[in-house]
Amino acid sequence: MKRRDFLKKAGMGTAAVAATAVNAPYVIAQKKTTIKWRMQTYAGPALAAHVIKPSIDAFNKAANGEMIVELYNADQLVPHGELFRAVQKGTIDAVQSDDDSIAAPVDVSVFAAYFPFASRYSLDVPVLFHWYGLDKIWEEAYAEVKDVTWLSAGAWDPCNFATVRPINHVEDLKGLRMYMFPTGGRFMQQFGVVPMSIPYEDVQMAIQTGELDGVAWSGITEDYTVGWADVTKYYLTNPISGAWAGSYFVHTPSWEKVPEHLKALFRLCMDSSHYYRQHWYWWGEAHYRTKGGKLKLTSIPKEEWKVVEDAALKFWDEVAAKSPRNAKVVKILKEYAKTMKEAGPPYRY
Repeated sequence: MKRRDFLKKAGMGTAAVAATAVNAPYVIAQKKTTIKWRMQTYAGPALAAHVIKPSIDAFNKAANGEMIVELYNADQLVPHGELFRAVQKGTIDAVQSDDDSIAAPVDVSVFAAYFPFASRYSLDVPVLFHWYGLDKIWEEAYAEVKDVTWLSAGAWDPCNFATVRPINHVEDLKGLRMYMFPTGGRFMQQFGVVPMSIPYEDVQMAIQTGELDGVAWSGITEDYTVGWADVTKYYLTNPISGAWAGSYFVHTPSWEKVPEHLKALFRLCMDSSHYYRQHWYWWGEAHYRTKGGKLKLTSIPKEEWKVVEDAALKFWDEVAAKSPRNAKVVKILKEYAKTMKEAGPPYRY
């Protein structure tokens, strides 16, 4: 083919393509519907700003318009004790809380929040779930519950007493009206503590009016963050548990509608929240004890506090007797405690 003929035919081909492009019908791409979720956390605004909001903000940004999670604080949509039923009915799509205080109808819910002396440090919780098999046990338990999927558990802060009067001995616990989680409250009743259940946002006022003598809901970081350190005077350094164990739950039909890449993104954002809390609480518990300036620290002597620790082991056995699955969890907790003790410092001193 002569060079001139080749150029001539090539030009004709280009013109044909151009004509086709010009004459092609204009097609409007169908816009995907944005998935919208409503999620409620156990935390009030000041605390939620740390324990969940950054991760949900990151998710909404990374989801790039495909999905939006609207975050609500404690009791904002549903009373805290009704959260499980609300997510089961689909009133809300997701919950960040503990199984114990939202009345999850599974036997293992008793181990959530502050199961007495189940942990010493915050790292104990993820280790127990990821390396000792608690995650599989939780998946099994929630598979028996309709329309709720358990996704992930992580650690929060320890459980200490912040009160309006000092605690220097176990005897001083008698008669204290404390805002507490259900299981921790039941355990401490044997030492004279009176556990109280009121809306989260009413706690500070209840302490000011004398309805409450204090809180055993958190460690010192939350006491300062949410304002409880402003209305209490003393902080007992002896914890009844080393870390709060909380989880993420979702309405199963809502979860099933989420595409796999957004499920993966949501799981990554849960992990980012777990990680943030590990270092924020670890920093805060030391920072506020040494530089907080509002709460005076008190301690119960070690030999006296051992009475409370020994009572916890008896409590474990009572819980283990309630179901084979509970017995399995208690067996794991005992094995873990033994391993940590044998490992020595820094695991256990």
